[in-house]
Amino acid sequence: MTSNKTVAVYGAYGHTGRFVVSELRRRGWTPILSGRDAVKLNAFAADHPRLEVRPASVDDQASLDRALAGAAAVINCAGPFASTSAPLIEAAMRARIPYLDVAAEIEANIDTFTLFADRAREAGIVVVHAMAFYGGLGDLLATAAMGDWTSADEISIAYGLDSWRPTPGTLVAGQVSKQRRDGRRVVFANGKIGYTTAAAPTAEWTFSEPLGKQPVVAEFTMADTVTISRHLKVPEIRSYMTATAVRDLTDPNPQAPVASDDSGLSPQTFMVEVLARRGGEERRAIARGRDIYGFTAPLVVEAMARVLGGQVTSTGVLTAGEAFDARDFLASLCPTHLSLEMQ
Repeated sequence: MTSNKTVAVYGAYGHTGRFVVSELRRRGWTPILSGRDAVKLNAFAADHPRLEVRPASVDDQASLDRALAGAAAVINCAGPFASTSAPLIEAAMRARIPYLDVAAEIEANIDTFTLFADRAREAGIVVVHAMAFYGGLGDLLATAAMGDWTSADEISIAYGLDSWRPTPGTLVAGQVSKQRRDGRRVVFANGKIGYTTAAAPTAEWTFSEPLGKQPVVAEFTMADTVTISRHLKVPEIRSYMTATAVRDLTDPNPQAPVASDDSGLSPQTFMVEVLARRGGEERRAIARGRDIYGFTAPLVVEAMARVLGGQVTSTGVLTAGEAFDARDFLASLCPTHLSLEMQ
């Protein structure tokens, strides 16, 4: 366990970064404010006059090293992660400190495992990747639902969002992913990730109350599929997103999240249901909460605290379900940030 309470936050002035900074301070950590845009960084720092500001560019190795100097860990909140993850992980390896991020870009997720699984292990550092609403939460729920099962026939993830107002960062990351996919969609079948040009099918999913039966877009593959498939033995991972949320996300003039109170959280609510099937048996984990971006902050900060607290014994690139006791981790977020039901 470290006595160093200083944590570098890259992308601190972004929508999610602001939540992470606030959560770190609430829990007694001291953030170092870092990011690419010095003007935005200094404007944000005006509200946090006692915090150190360290602008850094992913194209400037020396500036990244200065940003991480003396920190116990770094949390990367700056997308698109296709551009930022690799340079920040390299810097974390040079500094010999844990790296965590909130990446939800599927191709960037895959790249991180491919490029750094061995290197981070050899460097002896912990990299907890995709520790966000998409990636971390679904992985924890799937791992908790599996329990003592070592394999399953199928895992289904149903995202019950009452709305989805994307941040500017989400839109930029989506454009990067769209370019890399060249008009294709990501699917998971027969134990591996692939691509298709076919239109996404529609269906219905009966959520627990209060959502009930909802029209959904199927094959809505997100970062959870990457993280789950890294460590759980399951040949089929199926994903569903409420049609209302998809319409918001794909609106030609999308609206950004708007705070509904002093916490900065939007009024958006979410329900995520993960269903694991093996033979004729089913297990289900259900999480309910508010604001997918705001929720990411306690998720990644709790992960960081557990890493620095010595609760992660492995090194290398890890997913949430690999790194942590899933049920205990989820329980730690209840009831302040999450309500949890296991069936």
